[in-house]
Amino acid sequence: MTQVLFKNVRPHDLLVENGRIADPREARQGAETVDCGGGLALPSLVDAHIHPDKTTWGQPWLSREPATTLRELIDGDVNARAHMKAPVAQRAGALMDRAVAGGARAWRAHVDVAPVYGLDNVHGVRQAADERLGLLDVQIVAFPQLGLLSRPGTAALLEQALDEGADILGGLDPVGVDGDLHGHLDLLFGLARSKGVPLDIHLHDRGAPGLDQLKEIARRTKDSGLTVTVSHVFCLEERGDLGDLLAESGVSLTTCALGADPVLPVAELAARGVLVGLGSDGVRDPWTPFGDGDMITRTHLLAYRTDARTDEELAACWATAAHGGADLLGLERSLLRPGDPADFVVVPGDSVAQVVVDRPVPSHVVRGGRVVARDGHLLERTPR
Repeated sequence: MTQVLFKNVRPHDLLVENGRIADPREARQGAETVDCGGGLALPSLVDAHIHPDKTTWGQPWLSREPATTLRELIDGDVNARAHMKAPVAQRAGALMDRAVAGGARAWRAHVDVAPVYGLDNVHGVRQAADERLGLLDVQIVAFPQLGLLSRPGTAALLEQALDEGADILGGLDPVGVDGDLHGHLDLLFGLARSKGVPLDIHLHDRGAPGLDQLKEIARRTKDSGLTVTVSHVFCLEERGDLGDLLAESGVSLTTCALGADPVLPVAELAARGVLVGLGSDGVRDPWTPFGDGDMITRTHLLAYRTDARTDEELAACWATAAHGGADLLGLERSLLRPGDPADFVVVPGDSVAQVVVDRPVPSHVVRGGRVVARDGHLLERTPR
């Protein structure tokens, strides 16, 4: 059994055996060693909400048209992507490489499915993910960005996508986009049940309409027993008291700490037992010029947006990105204890709180016990 001993790392040396953390006292003579230069080892992060099919990462600069409504953003996205020259697999793959080098171990990737696209986006992101097996775990959400009921033919494409590379069924603002709460949810919950897949529903609608939709999703989740995530949930900005309802129903949430958009009250929701993950959302795409796929930076933004100040509050933001994301994706947590997956980063800093604030580049990114990136640079694309 192959052993690798990571030395000169805090809080203590880490021994890896067959991709898992082992007791360093069991290191055998002749074990491979990696000098970590006195850095701090922390669990790798999970991007629980990202749109890699839209990205222009690694491509020429894209100038964006003004947009003030969700529909204007959607239409602008379609127009811009019609002129992108690089294929989805190339653009998404470049962003995956960037994310791995920054310390991400997994993604939940929302990928557009619509008559105008067919399944090209699903196939492209799946190709990029398959080329990086062992470096990044990727769950693909078949996402009806342009609408579900309001775009005839989309429902059939979503079902086909689940047979051709997608893992999860997505939804989008049943009222705000489709104008039919029950029709939209009937279709989603029925298809998810028949296919045996989880649901992940974007909910941008705010105020009472958003809350009404969230309550109905929670009710259906509890009755169906399906695994359901609701993303963004801007209507919850000042209604953390609904956490009890969400916890009881088993609904999970994701937040992205975006520019002017509301961020979820993560600490209050977590205290009520609600699972919350953190994501990048769009990265350098027709919707936004911002984002870089770096989950350490995204964790910093979550801390900044939620006014984290104490060491405990700052460390909780890292836990949301690492453990909240892992739980949401159904992955094993990496707590750096014997038996845990050997997925971690080594970074300069005295504590996780300082790391969240300083946003250092990892000196080592370790995936399954292998060093896959150093100092922000990917070492290999295809595992040995």
